[in-house]
Amino acid sequence: MLRFMPVGDSMTIGSAGEHTWRYRMWQHLRDTCGGPFALVGPRETLHDKEADAPTSYEYADPDFPRAHLAGWGEGWLHMAPLIGDAVRAHRADVLLVSLGLIDLGFYTNAEQTAENVRAFVAEARRADPRIRMAVLPVIPNVRAESDTPFATEVTRFNELLAKAIADLDEPRSPLLSVSPPASYDINHDTYDGTHPNASGEHKIAAAFAAAMHQAWDLGGPYEAG
Repeated sequence: MLRFMPVGDSMTIGSAGEHTWRYRMWQHLRDTCGGPFALVGPRETLHDKEADAPTSYEYADPDFPRAHLAGWGEGWLHMAPLIGDAVRAHRADVLLVSLGLIDLGFYTNAEQTAENVRAFVAEARRADPRIRMAVLPVIPNVRAESDTPFATEVTRFNELLAKAIADLDEPRSPLLSVSPPASYDINHDTYDGTHPNASGEHKIAAAFAAAMHQAWDLGGPYEAG
């Protein structure tokens, strides 16, 4: 059985009432994987905005394996110390990673964030030397449109992320750079300029699906529905 662990920030954990892109990915894998699989991880909840805490189970459709390692306000800085134990405990085979916006927005610059990427990869591989990782760069968001220094850091980080993936990729533990959704539009694919709505969820899931299908022959073409 292939075990996929979604790892991310607020765009991955989602909030009460949402499907999340994790759900869209589960639907896609269910239809295309061609074998048994599971979503795994130490967490299951959504973020409750009223409580400002990850305490909600109010998924738009709760009937799917909800496990993940994602948190509102968490980034590479926060996940690097957690990933080793999570991989060991849940025997993840593939990490689907979407991180970086929070780091650059509140904690670290592009260079420091890239160092945390490398620490994350090292810890994941200590837990499982054959772990596979598909990594999405920081995608368009409203702050980058209005804050030029932040936009510069995002661009620089995405360059450093691509370099880290190229440097660290190896046959037994491949690292895969996921291309951002080409048609992603914060005015149509988010509800607040950052967090994905239904169309944004599909586009993020499709980006991961396309990368894994093309590079690893895993799954198939993504069909929203």
